[in-house]
Amino acid sequence: MGKVVRLYWGYMVAAALVVGWSQQWALPVVAALSIGVSVYAAFQVPVWCGAVNRDGQTYCRNNAYGVLMGCSKRQHRWQKIKMIVMRSKAGDFSRAVFPTAKEKFNAFLAVGGLLSAVAAVIVPVVTG
Repeated sequence: MGKVVRLYWGYMVAAALVVGWSQQWALPVVAALSIGVSVYAAFQVPVWCGAVNRDGQTYCRNNAYGVLMGCSKRQHRWQKIKMIVMRSKAGDFSRAVFPTAKEKFNAFLAVGGLLSAVAAVIVPVVTG
């Protein structure tokens, strides 16, 4: 049970974030939950690696943690970071990071968490 909680705690935080926005919890709590969801999706959610293999046509199917991280192979970690930074690799990045619906959902969680954090900071400024 502890391993399941350790691997999938971000989904529970995402559910709490939805409840927090709907119940209008304090904005610092919503911001903290938003950052937690984003960090989980970017660096800890269990996914496939998705880095390009040496043949240049297939993608690595090893287990990795986080949408932005590679598997245990050092070259794969650097390759995914380079795909994010280099503009010409945007298509390769999208195919590598989002090969299945699960990875697309996790990327949606990461972006949604970031947008929620920004909204939690901007809402008090705008509303005064």
